[in-house]
Amino acid sequence: MPVSCLVVGAGGREHALVRCLAASPEVERVFCAPGNPGIAAEPKARLVAHAIDDLPGLVAFARAEGVALTVVGPEAPLVLGLVDAFEAAGLTILGPSAAAAALEGSKDFTKCILAQAGVPTAASTTHRDLATALAALPDGPIVVKADGLAAGKGVVVAETRGEAEAALRSFLGAGDLGEAGRTVLLEERLVGEEVSVIALCDGVRALCFPPAQDHKRLGTGDVGPNTGGMGAYAPAPALDAAALDAVRSEVLEPVLRTMAARGTPFRGFLFAGLMLTPNGRRVLEFNVRFGDPEAQVLLALLDTEAASPYAAFLAAAEGRLTPGALRFHPGAAVCVVIAAEGYPGTPRRGVRLPPLETMPAGVRVLHAGTALDDAGHLVTSGGRVLGVTSEAPTLRAALDACYAGVDRVLWPGAQHRTDIGGRALARAL
Repeated sequence: MPVSCLVVGAGGREHALVRCLAASPEVERVFCAPGNPGIAAEPKARLVAHAIDDLPGLVAFARAEGVALTVVGPEAPLVLGLVDAFEAAGLTILGPSAAAAALEGSKDFTKCILAQAGVPTAASTTHRDLATALAALPDGPIVVKADGLAAGKGVVVAETRGEAEAALRSFLGAGDLGEAGRTVLLEERLVGEEVSVIALCDGVRALCFPPAQDHKRLGTGDVGPNTGGMGAYAPAPALDAAALDAVRSEVLEPVLRTMAARGTPFRGFLFAGLMLTPNGRRVLEFNVRFGDPEAQVLLALLDTEAASPYAAFLAAAEGRLTPGALRFHPGAAVCVVIAAEGYPGTPRRGVRLPPLETMPAGVRVLHAGTALDDAGHLVTSGGRVLGVTSEAPTLRAALDACYAGVDRVLWPGAQHRTDIGGRALARAL
């Protein structure tokens, strides 16, 4: 029987999720709350005027429309308890409960879980008082992390003691991050290569997507401020098949067992940010949802003809994943983010975008920060505006096609990096 799904969120990740679910043969309609103009243009999609934190409204809508499965994109509604609200109403939803979402909502909680699970991570201390935190500062580099959700502003990689002191005074002293910064972690600065592993989890089992690498710095060559992500590619050669399987068995599954033993089983997308150091693999953080732009490349690699994403996501939500539930194309995928002028500070909004329809073969444009103005023209409405995404048999081919697409949609003041995937290309030389 044809079914309808609901995706919660409004960015490029959610656009990718909508496209992915719509490719499933069982799915007749994909609602998205609140969505964006790019999602609205998808053949099976329909926007819903509910904010991501409107828990009662989302529950009522899903019940009224007979939604078979809801998939949550961003972390905020998960931490607020959207999954708990849906399950209390007898609705099927993919994502962790509020208690399980603490893996992202509290970095101190994550450290406790990692310790219980026996998973290596960076050494850290936790502080709730400014004076004791200042006294614990070393003279060298240190990472200062706000414990709670801080919209990407809660991590400071301090090269000097002065930078660390400034971060502590901001978080613990001035309260600039509100409740999110009332508790702070001082974490050792790890050196190595970062890689992201995202797995679909059903509370017991974890099915890994190919490893991905994000590019956080604004500018080409890893310069400039940190951002939400200026591009990504997969698979990342930093983890081969054997190493990826080791991450599943030595990181993800021990954490799933620990969460289940606490009575808070984790279902949904578990994102492990890893640092590959000279002394071995270390977990930097967990996210409890798909990354953005990692979702754009990983979902592009799904072989939707070989296995239905809807069926896999539903199985995870119902605790019955099987090993072959996800299938992947053998090639590579790339996403290059095009950001607005002024990002990541104050992005310029209302700038009219060029036509987006003419893309090279295998390239698609996913919307993140777009809107329609009063005249119906597509304009910028956020920091990260578009994600140009491609999938091809090789990384080189995917990059060439992707950047050819980028060149067609740039507007005056737009920002993008020209070196996405460069580390993997250099490794291949």
